[in-house]
Amino acid sequence: MCEEHRTEYALEPPFVVDRRGQPRPCKPAEARRAVERAVTERCRATHTPCDADALSDALLVASELTTNAILHGGGITDFHVDIIGPGVRVSVSDRSDRLPVVEPPVDRYGRRRVGGHGWPIVCRLSRDVRVTDLPAGGKCITALVPLS
Repeated sequence: MCEEHRTEYALEPPFVVDRRGQPRPCKPAEARRAVERAVTERCRATHTPCDADALSDALLVASELTTNAILHGGGITDFHVDIIGPGVRVSVSDRSDRLPVVEPPVDRYGRRRVGGHGWPIVCRLSRDVRVTDLPAGGKCITALVPLS
């Protein structure tokens, strides 16, 4: 499992391996690399140019979902990225049963809040967002980001 605070050793692999032996990102940067790799491979395989703006949107969504899982969900427990038709599907699971919420930009004293923009960004850039409860606890958030 990915932990919020851990010590990394020089010989430790950069990814945690899931039950299928596939690397699973533990950090937002690793999630962005996985999304970029999937989209680039798709463009190469279909001999189509990659839309730089669409790729940027998908990278931002992956980053926000993984950051939220780390900050608010007790850590990333699973991660998947798939190319589905004209979009990229990013799924991030965490340990929390709590649903994402949108916080008002100011607190009850009128002071501006820091942060709180991740979930609105995910919802705005994605065509479809689903939150699913997991049988063993926690949740999986899946977002489909258009690639064109």
